[in-house]
Amino acid sequence: MKVYIISGEASGDLHASNLLKALKQRKPDLDCRAWGGEQLEAAGAQIIKHYRDLAFMGFLEVAMNIRTILNNIRFCKTDILNYEPDALILVDYPGFNLRIAEWAKEKGIKVFYYISPQIWAWKSSRVHKIAKNTDCVFSILPFEKAFYQKHGYDAEFVGHPLLDVVDHYASETLEIKTEKKIIALLPGSRKQEISKILPKMLHVLESYKDFHFVIAAAPAQTLAYYQQFIPKELLEEERLSIVQGQTYSLLKRAHAALVASGTATLETALFNVPQVVCYETSTFSYEIAKRLVKIKYISLVNLIADKEVVTELIQKGFNAKMLKKELEKILSTSGRSKMITDYQELRENLGNAGASDKTAKKILQLMN
Repeated sequence: MKVYIISGEASGDLHASNLLKALKQRKPDLDCRAWGGEQLEAAGAQIIKHYRDLAFMGFLEVAMNIRTILNNIRFCKTDILNYEPDALILVDYPGFNLRIAEWAKEKGIKVFYYISPQIWAWKSSRVHKIAKNTDCVFSILPFEKAFYQKHGYDAEFVGHPLLDVVDHYASETLEIKTEKKIIALLPGSRKQEISKILPKMLHVLESYKDFHFVIAAAPAQTLAYYQQFIPKELLEEERLSIVQGQTYSLLKRAHAALVASGTATLETALFNVPQVVCYETSTFSYEIAKRLVKIKYISLVNLIADKEVVTELIQKGFNAKMLKKELEKILSTSGRSKMITDYQELRENLGNAGASDKTAKKILQLMN
């Protein structure tokens, strides 16, 4: 039995790798070819394209890289036909994956969508395309099932896979020697994010000399890429460190965190680390998104809770003054206590554990 997996970013690589492990536990001889990263590869997939070459963030960035994207789509279709998989498993990454889903369905290939695209946020009309071109959608957010039902499609709610990842995490020693409390900086995994977000995060160091700051570097980027944004004097003062591939170890020790909007906001919450969420993209992309996106919040934490659990600093609101103000709040005893209490409620809303195994079981049933 053969499956072809397409994930286009770090979080998709993580969740796809755990799904592949669950599939292989039930079907040890299963073969997999994939678009992803190190975690999918470690789970036994043959990686054809790495997600670091696929992650274009924002409307302007996508337009500037349209030729590359179209070439990737053509290559993907050819590769799938040559591989002849029994099923195609798509993981989030909607701009690319929805095109592949439509094409694959026409070719008679079984299509499963794991981690539903956030079509409830914008372009909700795409729900009909998903219903037509997939054999099953596996939802990981509690409100998504009702959204699909409203449009006449029965998605399968499996719970959030991060519950398993975080709860089963075997703590490793963080390679940082400091007696000070740690503030974690999670500036994202894409170059476009890091270049805009990290320099602004670093502005707060001057005001917090009693803390040690640690940057969580994504495995897909080099340390040199992060270091170019760090003033030399900060490294010389030994108040700032960088770790790579140790994000969970960092969150285990962190007292607070500044986090780029994305899956990392939910990971930080599940580790009970008070956080401030940061986001910035090009002005062009932001202005378009502001007119199209129909949601009150951008962070997963607030979206799932349906209230402001964490402060979101966006575009012009994301500046040194506001960062310092919001960081003060989560360093205070009352601010920390309230946020951690809200985190417990958030965890309860996420459903039961075992998302990867439930999804693997259902996929194999449908394939047979």
